[in-house]
Amino acid sequence: MSSPSRYDRQTRLGVIGRAGQQRIEQSRVAVLGCGALGTVAADILARAGVGTLCLIDRDVVEWSNLQRQSLYHEADAIAGRAKAEVAAERLTLANSTVRYEPRVADVTADNIGELLSGVDLAIDASDNFSIRFLLNDYSLRYRLPWVHGGCVGTTGQVMFFRGEGKPCFRCLVPQPPPSTAVATCDTAGVLGSATHAIASLQATDALKWLSGNEQSIRRGVWSLDFWENRSREVALPAALSESCPACGRGELTFLDAVGEHSGGAAEVLCGRDSVQLPAPRGAGDEIPQLAALAARWGQLGEVQTTRFFARLTLPDQLTLTVFRDGRTVVDGTRDPSKAKSLHARYVGG
Repeated sequence: MSSPSRYDRQTRLGVIGRAGQQRIEQSRVAVLGCGALGTVAADILARAGVGTLCLIDRDVVEWSNLQRQSLYHEADAIAGRAKAEVAAERLTLANSTVRYEPRVADVTADNIGELLSGVDLAIDASDNFSIRFLLNDYSLRYRLPWVHGGCVGTTGQVMFFRGEGKPCFRCLVPQPPPSTAVATCDTAGVLGSATHAIASLQATDALKWLSGNEQSIRRGVWSLDFWENRSREVALPAALSESCPACGRGELTFLDAVGEHSGGAAEVLCGRDSVQLPAPRGAGDEIPQLAALAARWGQLGEVQTTRFFARLTLPDQLTLTVFRDGRTVVDGTRDPSKAKSLHARYVGG
C-alpha cells in the first residue's frame, strides 16, 4: 500500500528531486548487522524508499539490545527471536512497498558473494573487524561501494568507500587489531543516541550515493565525540594506499581465504556467556533439518523452532541454538570444549 505523497518531502529537496527518488527506489542495499547501527540505518533507508533491503545478521535479540536497537521490543528479547526476521517485520509496517530479504547468517568468505549478489551498496553495521576486512576485499574486487560506521562509548566514526580502489579500509586499519586492544560496547558501554547519530550519517551518505549525489560525500574519515562536542575529518594520505596490501598490492587475503574465514573456528561471543560453533564443512543452506532435529530433542527440554533456527533449552539453563546455515550457538558457557561436547551430544558430529 502506498500514496503519491509518501516521498513528497524528500522529492521536494532539490538535491534529490523525482529523478533521485527513482534511483533510490530502484536500488538494492545490504545492511550487514541488524544491531544498533543497522536497525537505525535500515529504518531510514526503508522510509526513504530503497527498493530492496537485504538484512543480514547472525544473532538473536537480547535484553541488552533494547537500550539502542530501536526496531526491537521486550517480547523479542523474551522469545530470543532472530534479529533479521524481526527487523524485516517491523520495517514492513513502516513501508510495505520495500522488498525485504532477511538472512540469518554469519558473513564469511564462503557466502559473502551469495549474500551480496546484485547489491548496489552495503552498510557496515557489523561491529566486527573480520567482516569489515572481508567486505573491504569484496568491495575492491567487485567495485561495490560501502559505508563504514563504528561506535563505542560516546564516540563514533563514518567513512564512505567507493569500491574504486584507493583508499580502502586497510589504508585506515592495516591489520585486524588484537581483541584485547579494542574497546567494545560490552566493555566500555555505548551511548544510544551516539549509535543513532552515526547510523543516520551512514544512511545519509548512502542516500547521497543512491540518488546520484556522489560529489556531496566526504572524502575522509569523520570522527565524532558526542559527549565532548568534538568532531574532525581526517584525510587518508595517498602514501597509505601505496603501501596498502589490499588496494596497493591487490592482496585480497580475507576474501580469498575460503574455508579459513572467521567462522571457521569456535568463537566466544563478545560480552556473552556463549560460544559459536561453525557449520560443518560442506553444509548446505537447509542442513541440519530443523524440524527433524526439534523432534529428536523431544522431552530433553524446552524446544523452540522458527524458519531460521531450532533451539533446545536444557534444565540446567544451557541452550543450544542451531541455525539453518548450520551454525550452533551454545549459551551458558564460555568454554569452547564444553560447547563442542554439548553439540556432539545433542546435535551430533
